[in-house]
Amino acid sequence: MIQMTEPKILSFSAGPVIEREPPDHEHIKPHAWLSRDLKARYDKRLRKKGFFELYISKLAAEKMMNHAKSLGRIRKEALGFILGDVCSSEGRNFVIAREIVTGTLLSTSDRVKFDRDNLSRLFTELDASGFDYVIVGWYHSHPGYGCFMSRVDISTQATVFSESFHSAIVIDPRLKEIKAFRFKGKRCLPLDFAVYWHDLESPYNGFVVRRSRIVKNSRA
Repeated sequence: MIQMTEPKILSFSAGPVIEREPPDHEHIKPHAWLSRDLKARYDKRLRKKGFFELYISKLAAEKMMNHAKSLGRIRKEALGFILGDVCSSEGRNFVIAREIVTGTLLSTSDRVKFDRDNLSRLFTELDASGFDYVIVGWYHSHPGYGCFMSRVDISTQATVFSESFHSAIVIDPRLKEIKAFRFKGKRCLPLDFAVYWHDLESPYNGFVVRRSRIVKNSRA
């Protein structure tokens, strides 16, 4: 469960919506840690709609998992912000989650918050992200007790991450589970999402980020 404290790090409102196509079907996959039911939901949505409201880059997904796993080994929660773009295609809005940032945490097995005395590091990480970003959501982990939104988590989502594009990613590194959530009206509900990668990256396999080799033509 997360405990958010003031001050807010940045404005959490989106800038201009970017017009672009979502990642194509050849460059997306379900996350390796989706449950059987969520994998079935992914397949059904892909067949019927061919479109997701949230796409998470393979690199961002891997970083979230690694952060959760590193703290999960000592049964502590992880926490961070998700950076990306709010996009639109043919009147359909979606989010591209491109990167994550975190800072020094005060963490236990069931509580986590940023260390107020070390917020400067978080500003540095945000400044070093390398692109004009929007905070499109947050992630945190539940080491060993499943993926759900507690009452504290739902309150945080409603008060701090209240924009319609904000999502929450919950990871259980010990049970190897992951879920995304977003408010639909007044209810915080599971959100189907896809992991995407670029042409120079191998398909997502859930373990490590691998880049394909670029082979030069010897006759060029």
